[in-house]
Amino acid sequence: MANGTHLIHPLWVRITHWINAIAVIIMAMSGWRIYDASPFFPIVIPPEISLGGWLGGAIQWHFAAMWLLVGNGLIYLACNVFSGRLRHKFFPLSPRAFMADVLATLKGKLSHADLSHYNMVQRAAYLFVMLDLALLVLSGLVLWKSVQFPILRELLGGYEAARREHFLAMAALVGFAVIHLIMVALFPRTLLAMIRGR
Repeated sequence: MANGTHLIHPLWVRITHWINAIAVIIMAMSGWRIYDASPFFPIVIPPEISLGGWLGGAIQWHFAAMWLLVGNGLIYLACNVFSGRLRHKFFPLSPRAFMADVLATLKGKLSHADLSHYNMVQRAAYLFVMLDLALLVLSGLVLWKSVQFPILRELLGGYEAARREHFLAMAALVGFAVIHLIMVALFPRTLLAMIRGR
């Protein structure tokens, strides 16, 4: 097909991407309200950017979004694995090519001519997000059902350690989202591809 008309993102990628974005926004904003109820760092999240109104409301939003995130994430992972997209799009990883792409990015010379191809920075970033989301879910299980998951709780260093890991994993995800939005602003046709698929 002509350039710009071939399929870049299948429909299932686009749907799971946008559902994931909604779930993460709800979880982050409700999580900030939950964190403010019992902070463990010397910071407080402004209530204007949190969701839920009070602790009970925030927990309800958080659990609702959790099921959306987990279900959507499992569908995304299964489709990636069974379609071969995971292997094709995200591998192989090369430390040398990664460093070359990082340097090209810092110099503003990283090519985005072919949106169907992920460079090494994108591959590493998206794989990091997948692992980060897995840590969020596992640490969230410890916070939700600590008694029912004693082995997982101990693997994560205990309940209090799991709280910090959960918070830091969400902070890393929010950091990724900010960088992702900056890159979309710099290359707006990537947003069009995620909406139209072409």
